[in-house]
Amino acid sequence: MKQVMEFEKPIVNLKEKIAELKNFTKDSEIDLSEEISTLEKRLSVLEDDIYGNLKPWQRVQMARHQDRPTTLDYIEKLFSNFIEFHGDRLFGDDEAIVAGIAYYKDRPVTVIGHQRGKDTKENIRRNFGMPHPEGYRKALRHMKQAEKFNRPIICFIDTKGAYPGKAAEERGQSEAIARNLMEMAGLKVPIICIVIGEGGSGGALALGVGDHIHMLENSTYSVISPEGAAALLWKDSGLAQKAAETMKITSYDLKQLKVIDNIIPEPKGGAHRDLEQQADYMDHVIEQSLSMLKKYTPEELLEKRWEKYKQIGDFTTL
Repeated sequence: MKQVMEFEKPIVNLKEKIAELKNFTKDSEIDLSEEISTLEKRLSVLEDDIYGNLKPWQRVQMARHQDRPTTLDYIEKLFSNFIEFHGDRLFGDDEAIVAGIAYYKDRPVTVIGHQRGKDTKENIRRNFGMPHPEGYRKALRHMKQAEKFNRPIICFIDTKGAYPGKAAEERGQSEAIARNLMEMAGLKVPIICIVIGEGGSGGALALGVGDHIHMLENSTYSVISPEGAAALLWKDSGLAQKAAETMKITSYDLKQLKVIDNIIPEPKGGAHRDLEQQADYMDHVIEQSLSMLKKYTPEELLEKRWEKYKQIGDFTTL
């Protein structure tokens, strides 16, 4: 049974009622097909109404859903012959970041992404998807390798943020993130970034400097979590829902602000409801991006990347 969020309960209750009537019809001679058909139509309308009008806090809940597909789930569906590499050649390996090479429709690519766990044991092993400095250095090592061999880079973003622990700071967390930002801005190969869950602060941005930035419909991308923003603004993390309403962290807000290029639709009920369909939606966008970006020379890529970031956000020049 997948985790059910509070706003989904009316849908779940109606589905259970339909299933109950179907079982009753099957086990008896009473024909309830007309009633079932009426309820199924009502269910379709209810789903469209709820999932088609999600509020920012509800999208935050979607992005954090325990069953939401991870980087490795999408790698399995979208790429072939993936080979994962480990370590940053400086300190060690960070399992909160997955990096390797693969084929995308017979074209070699480098794939990098945050990786959280599916259960408590794996979450502990992967540090809940919050990378240490060695994770970002591992990612950068493979980005530089991709540039050397002229491979496009595809990044999947899904983290609450970089790990803020003492050991991470001692090993240069801030420097590792800053270096990734600087180096990614100058890489001479196409970079496609996709926010698949939570995109939290610098921990997300360290894999988020690209030529095309896409977001799944129910993902979030922000400088701080709603809980963190509420604690800073109102001294009460319990006001996270209020913060989410004002932070402009949803895909629709960020598309309007030109932070992202495209919103990738999700199946009704979220990406976790239908991984195959979600992968198909992403496949179309990745193929389109690669087709567009391969036309540019390295110099044109850098120039367009620079222009892209200059146009982000709303501002006034005096």
